[in-house]
Amino acid sequence: MPRIEYVLPDGGVHEAEVPSGQSVMEGSVRNNLPGIVAECGGSCSCATCHVYVDEAAQAKFDEASDEERELLEFSEGARPDSRLACQLIITDACDGVRVTVADTNG
Repeated sequence: MPRIEYVLPDGGVHEAEVPSGQSVMEGSVRNNLPGIVAECGGSCSCATCHVYVDEAAQAKFDEASDEERELLEFSEGARPDSRLACQLIITDACDGVRVTVADTNG
């Protein structure tokens, strides 16, 4: 099972096994990690699962949809490596991927 490394807003690092086919957001929520709120439950409509994806890992995920890019455009702290964790679907190739949870609390 792929292991995903989550860098939390407080600087702590947590590694979690996330089954292929689930999203980075689901892995965070199922492991009770702080920072990813996931208000919309993964329907790409709230941007409360904003993360930064390390450059080396970006190619392991599908490109962002227009809807995701639009939500990120208006998200606090958005950067070129911003993604919504609900849109990052895990595959076996994602083992070792590192994501940093955006600090939306400033």
